[in-house]
Amino acid sequence: MSRQPEVLWAQRSDKVHLTISLPDAKDVSVKCEKHGFFSFSATSSQGESFNFCLELFGAILPEACRTKTGLRNIICIIQKEEKGWWKRLLKSEEKPAPYLKVDWNRWCDEDEESAEMGFDGRSAWYEDGDGESSDDEGMLYLPDLEKARGK
Repeated sequence: MSRQPEVLWAQRSDKVHLTISLPDAKDVSVKCEKHGFFSFSATSSQGESFNFCLELFGAILPEACRTKTGLRNIICIIQKEEKGWWKRLLKSEEKPAPYLKVDWNRWCDEDEESAEMGFDGRSAWYEDGDGESSDDEGMLYLPDLEKARGK
């Protein structure tokens, strides 16, 4: 039997951030489809299967979506097809599943987004040296830091 991991979400005008809490995940599979279908599956270190599917509020750009697997979680950046703020994460107006929660640490209101942008118009809170987004900044845990240091 399959379970759903806790999923935290936040949005910007151009993307949606999903943080999937699943320590030591194996066989991670993420699929994004243009019409807004998102699916995830993985296996825990104990061999349990986890998966979920979301029908997102709007269309997305599958080729621009990125996933990073860390020791504690999987971070997915889903690029919106059209820039703009979605009223909600899912297309359905029903109450979302209990495993979906707002990521208040990454949440940004529409009027706050412009204050967060750098002089070049790119978001200043996820930049690393090569101009690429570092989507797990602030998400390092002590074991991750030790691994990064080569210990």
